[in-house]
Amino acid sequence: MISNRHRIALVIALFYFTLIPTMVSAQKSAPTDIDRRVDAMLGQLTLEQKIELIGGINGMFTRPMPGIRFPQLKMSDGPMGIRTWGDTTGYAAGIGLAASWDTELARRVGTGIAQDAKARGVNFLLGPGVNIYRSPTNGRNFEYFGEDPYLSSRIAVAYIKGVQAQGVIATVKHFAANNSEYDRHDTNSIVDERTLREIYLPVFEAAVKEAHVGAVMDSYNLINGEHATQNTFLNNTVLKKEWGFRGILMSDWGSTYDGVAAANGGLDLEMPSGVWMNRKTIESAIQAGKLSEATIDDKVRRILRTALEFGFVDKGQLDLGIPLYNQQSRQTALQAAQESIVLLKNDGHLLPLNTGRIHTIAVIGPNAFPAVPSAGGSAEIASFAPVSVLAGLSDALGTGTTVLWNRGVKDLTDIFHGAASQPYSNNHDDPRFFTDPEGQHPGLTQEEFAGNAISGAPTHTQTVPNVSSWNSGQTDWEGGANNAIRWTAYYIPTVSGPQRFITAGMDGDSYQLYVDNKLLIEQPNIEGQSPQAKDLDLPAGKPVAVRFEFISHSSSIRAGLGVIPAAGMVEPEALKMAAKADVVLVAVGFNPRSEGEGHDRTYSLPAGQDELIKAVCAANKNTIVTITAGGSVETSGWIDNVPAMLQTWYGGQEGGRALAKVLLGEVNPSGKLPITWERRLEDNPTYGNYYEAPGSKDVTYKEGIFVGYRGYEHLKVKPLFPFGFGLSYTTFSFANLSVAPAVASAGAPITVSFDVSNQGKVAGAEVAQVYVGNPSATIPRPVKELKAFERVVLKPGETRHVSVQLNQRSLAYFDIQSGSWKVDPGRFKLFVGDSSASVPLQKEFTVQ
Repeated sequence: MISNRHRIALVIALFYFTLIPTMVSAQKSAPTDIDRRVDAMLGQLTLEQKIELIGGINGMFTRPMPGIRFPQLKMSDGPMGIRTWGDTTGYAAGIGLAASWDTELARRVGTGIAQDAKARGVNFLLGPGVNIYRSPTNGRNFEYFGEDPYLSSRIAVAYIKGVQAQGVIATVKHFAANNSEYDRHDTNSIVDERTLREIYLPVFEAAVKEAHVGAVMDSYNLINGEHATQNTFLNNTVLKKEWGFRGILMSDWGSTYDGVAAANGGLDLEMPSGVWMNRKTIESAIQAGKLSEATIDDKVRRILRTALEFGFVDKGQLDLGIPLYNQQSRQTALQAAQESIVLLKNDGHLLPLNTGRIHTIAVIGPNAFPAVPSAGGSAEIASFAPVSVLAGLSDALGTGTTVLWNRGVKDLTDIFHGAASQPYSNNHDDPRFFTDPEGQHPGLTQEEFAGNAISGAPTHTQTVPNVSSWNSGQTDWEGGANNAIRWTAYYIPTVSGPQRFITAGMDGDSYQLYVDNKLLIEQPNIEGQSPQAKDLDLPAGKPVAVRFEFISHSSSIRAGLGVIPAAGMVEPEALKMAAKADVVLVAVGFNPRSEGEGHDRTYSLPAGQDELIKAVCAANKNTIVTITAGGSVETSGWIDNVPAMLQTWYGGQEGGRALAKVLLGEVNPSGKLPITWERRLEDNPTYGNYYEAPGSKDVTYKEGIFVGYRGYEHLKVKPLFPFGFGLSYTTFSFANLSVAPAVASAGAPITVSFDVSNQGKVAGAEVAQVYVGNPSATIPRPVKELKAFERVVLKPGETRHVSVQLNQRSLAYFDIQSGSWKVDPGRFKLFVGDSSASVPLQKEFTVQ
């Protein structure tokens, strides 16, 4: 039973909540000056003009409407810089920005990119990307903000606010459940609503509700059976109605598949042009009663209103007062690169380097030079002056230390070119292809076929020295698109042991490599690809038949084929150099060819890099490994022998300078992993269902809400490095946790307070992480979830008292039956520490 006092309170509350929809409706219905201007502009447009306005033009523009003085609006790829319009300032990748856990820095990065946009007259920045890191193999993880929706949302909101405060529209993408680049146009993400709401939608929700983002971009994939661009539930029900999004919902480039379904499904702007939402399709649908003109009017209103709100109609966007080469932006880029670096191992305090004891340092590895500021695709930027690892460290050390350099591993292009009669070097162990099993005639037999299949008689046959057009796109073959080539040869190993066969194609090209008629490597016809490598253990002197069948899906052949003894991947000079140096820095990882948009990457490092690390460690115990990648990589073969290891992600143009500052102790590393780093790929919670089910395009998110650290704890699997982990050159401690009130009412704010101390001898930054668990939950819930954090900069011996607030959403789960966020009364638990696995402060409280 309830008391009279409680009955009165309940009646008042019900009365108040009954009024809320009316109040909101009244607020929304009150026209503003901008609304009146939109109505006037819309009223002057014909149906044909309205339809023209909802399709892009010239690749990166909206269509102008001179009759209503509506200008052409300019777009640029992002989010690491203003990519589309020439050289620019290159910032740290999104995953690196998330590793900083620094929301103020994220805002400054957004501000800098927006200023760079205005210097180029850009209205729309096509970023940030905010999809959740589900598996390390996703090719676009480097653009995104990691595996946790709360951390991602805090970084995204700050970034968007920084962009839009400068009068540039941010475009949050890719909506939604776009967590793989493999076959991205066709895969169907099967995700239950609770998982969508708790893991994959919160960043978009925060971007709309908190940052008031001006544009949202739909993804390529299907979600629960409907392509994103025509997904009525996500676009209309959730985004526009439930979240109140008033901006522009645009397609990704070429992600529209049905004009009428997209128009009814909420899409406002088809990019890069109206291929599907055009006059022929839309007018016919309106005449047939399948689409209403009011639906088109809503799209046009959104485009007009957003342009008016950002001031694009009344003034030009180009700001000639902002320099294209902006020194302030450059400093922001440097800070972002510095704060992004995560120190993962530092055995024996090898770092920071003691320059007084180092006379020679060897910088070895394919990522040491030239600079690798970003991965590939629409986020790949052309920086003004990217600083490589080699240049950054050499410049910082000056003339007092000898800096040596070697690439360390054979370049794939060299392998492809050298796989015929010409050896790679003077090493007599280099392999060769021959047209005969006796090894008398170097080269490969090339047979060309018309059509898109290897069948019938070849149209032309010749002997070629190699298969090496992968990097150049040139070939002796003069065929057009959808033609095929077959190369056959004999490979005769000159040494016994593992022989590494390496293949490569481009974009949608498909191929099969057979050795002695057994399929060794296969590449399907999907959007993109990385080079592939596989080892075969073969005896010296015994020829094996090689057959490489290649189907081109473009107007030129861009193929690569090579084979080399696995041990020959490492340059001998690099090991001699490592042995004579006082310390060695091995810079490995990926690049725009091996990681990026349109294809997933491998979990293992590219060919030869694992062998390089092992060999260098054997030559010099003082080895530091730096990894350029958008996430975790396979380390099991060498990590126990490496004393120091840093994850540098993609550091932008200042990456090499930032790394040097960290290595030499000028900057104390403060980055924390925004991901969980598994011991092996099979440990990842999504491993068994990351790709399509056999015979299907469905990717079922069977792990549900248990992705990332939530999944590792749920499965009781210990990762190599936990979410939130990162070392420092100093030590921190946590103490004096308190929670108020100890018994909370559902919906009431909760204050969590504690102390963070720097117990070391150098200044540094710690990220205090606050997790919440619900041990009394009656439905499956994670052991803990990140719900607050604060980056704290402390001098040696300094203590800072930190207070953060939790709200109802911090405690809630999404209840499917009620369709709302719900907090069940019961026991809750606070965890405070420096990673998801290191939470020394713990305290329970009650919600009633």
